This record gives sequence, C-alpha cells and structure tokens, in this order.
Amino acid sequence: MSDEDITLTAGDAEVTVRPGNGGRVSGLRVGGVELLRQGDRFGCFPMVPWCGRTRDGRFRNGATVHRLPLNAPPHAIHGTARDAVWRTVRKSADEAVLTYDLVEPWPYSGRVTQRFTLGEDALTLTMAVETYESSFPAQIGWHPWFNRSLGGADDQDVRLDFTAAWQEERGDDHLPTGNRVDPRPGPWDDCFGMPGGVDVALTWPGRLELKVTSREEWVVIYDEQSEAVCVEPQTGPPDGLNTRPRLVTPLEPLEAATTWTWRRL
Repeated sequence: MSDEDITLTAGDAEVTVRPGNGGRVSGLRVGGVELLRQGDRFGCFPMVPWCGRTRDGRFRNGATVHRLPLNAPPHAIHGTARDAVWRTVRKSADEAVLTYDLVEPWPYSGRVTQRFTLGEDALTLTMAVETYESSFPAQIGWHPWFNRSLGGADDQDVRLDFTAAWQEERGDDHLPTGNRVDPRPGPWDDCFGMPGGVDVALTWPGRLELKVTSREEWVVIYDEQSEAVCVEPQTGPPDGLNTRPRLVTPLEPLEAATTWTWRRL
C-alpha cells in the first residue's frame, strides 16, 4: 500500500495517521475539536528504537560500542523512525497497521510494527520491535503534543494530574543521574516512575478529560512550551539503552501499548 495519509473514524472521533511523516498521528479530533498540536514535527510520533536522549549518542551491546548521529547535541534523541517513511500494510475505517524496517544509522536490522485502533471514546496505540538476526537493546515510546488550550471564549489551559512513585533526578545534561527523588513540582522535562503502570489525566476545564495509560512504568512529562504539553509513556527512562536496556531477540520481540481515553465534562 501507499504512504498516503489515513483517516480513522469512530463516532465523532477522527484520527489522521501519516505514514509518510514518521508514522505519526498528526491529528485527533473529538467533536471537531483538535487535541494535538499541529505541524510536521508535532502530533504524536513514535520513539523507536530508543526514547529521549542517548548520552553522547553512544550505547553498548555486549562488547560493541555504537555511535548514533547527534541530532540533539551532545546527545542523540527520540530514535530514527520519526524521520522515516512507514508502509501501510492494513487499514479499515477504525484501524491501521504500519511497518518500518530499521536501517542505518541504527546498526541492527529489525522491523517495527505500529497499530492504531480508534473507538468512540479511546485510541489505542501498540508498537512492537522484532528481529530475525542479531539481538539488540531497544526502547519503545510515544511523544504526543497535546494542545495546552482548545480554543473558545471560555477556554482554560489544560491541567495535568498524576501520582508517581518517584522522579528520575535530572542532571544539567537533561539525563537521569541514576538517583530517584520524590516527585517535584513543575514545569517539567522529567521522567517519572509509575510501577503500577502509567496513568496521567489531562483536563481541559469544562471541556474534556483525557487519560493516558500504559502498562509501562516510565513516563516523561514535558510542559515547558506555551503551546503544548507532552505525556510520553515509554519502556525505560531517557538513556535507557545504556541504563535499562530491553533486549530484542529472534525469540522475543519488544512490545508496548498505550491507550488514550476521553470523556466530555
């Protein structure tokens, strides 16, 4: 199939998926109201085969040290798939499946599969990384940019509510120091631990509540921009290729999912 944009619909919810622009969700509209920041860099993009920053663009697999392009100097950030063209392998009115084959600068072969499933009050995103050759460390995550405000005469900024067991202490280089601290007040560009699974509520007062949930236990919250806030479930913390690697093997893929559920207020 082609890499043309895909529109999914269920009830009054509509999602646009762009295989040709990093396999991202470029729009989520509920009752005609857009919840995601618009623009080629925004929407919600997949972070794979790593999430957040990888220190100095280096990671180790056994005795081998690999170097990645420094696209956020001095680090490498957010994986390679968000800059790639994905292939549509299946689509229907409310579901789409995309794939992307890992290529340089990632040093290992593998395939990433994304599934987007839309219901009347929820969007579920699933992702898997598999290989039939060499095993390698990897991470999966999602980077949505939710609009801080939804527009309208009585519009108010979104409110974030969550309870975390810990916050990864952030160093001056924006990477975790390895220490865990009690959660601190924002603004944030920080990773939080939720051992029972990610559960973050975004509330646009008087308009809509949206919950981001996942079985994974790490989430990065980024709310330092005036236009949007980000709630990023992921399979490990920033620099996780080095500190908490999840191994993809020919027998065991890396899989994760997140669901966004909304209700009107």
